[in-house]
Amino acid sequence: MTSSIGLARQEIATAILAGGASRRLGGVDKGLQPLLGRPLIEWVVDSLGRPKGGERLIVANRNAAIYARYGKVIADTEPDYPGPLAGIAAALAATRSPWLFTLPVDCPTPPQGLLDGFWRQACLHGYPSLVAHDGVRRQPLFALYRSSLSDSAALALRSGLGASAWQDAIGAREIVVSAGPESWVNLNTASDFEAFADKRA
Repeated sequence: MTSSIGLARQEIATAILAGGASRRLGGVDKGLQPLLGRPLIEWVVDSLGRPKGGERLIVANRNAAIYARYGKVIADTEPDYPGPLAGIAAALAATRSPWLFTLPVDCPTPPQGLLDGFWRQACLHGYPSLVAHDGVRRQPLFALYRSSLSDSAALALRSGLGASAWQDAIGAREIVVSAGPESWVNLNTASDFEAFADKRA
């Protein structure tokens, strides 16, 4: 079973969701903000480890030339920063792979082995969509989807649904992930950046 999972695992694309408006950070491009001397997106890219065959997409609505250093850049199809589901929908529409793994740009140290755990559950149980749960709440931007859900995501976006509501609608399977709170930290404000840096100093 492990061998067959490893071969199929190469067919999974990864999308880093970096297209937000960053209003709580004064509107700057959050993914390019420095964190201990490196742009935030580099933390996320490094957390993914060496590529295993799937394409890497960066969903970004500005500074595409800079983000292109880290993967293929795509943008939301809807204007005015409509939220994370817009990025998920854009990535599902753009990928050439049968599966898509998503994670947000504002979590610098996501749980290790998350994608492999998702993929194992998808292979064992045939789930078309899986989403992380930290033991207290759902973490909706950490998820794995069949790319065939692209039309469903686009329709949900046009209907005004958010990511969690769409996941409920498609019956996404919650997977409890055992990881410390530092693995789920989101950097949304200048104070968040400073607090994270202080803990790492």
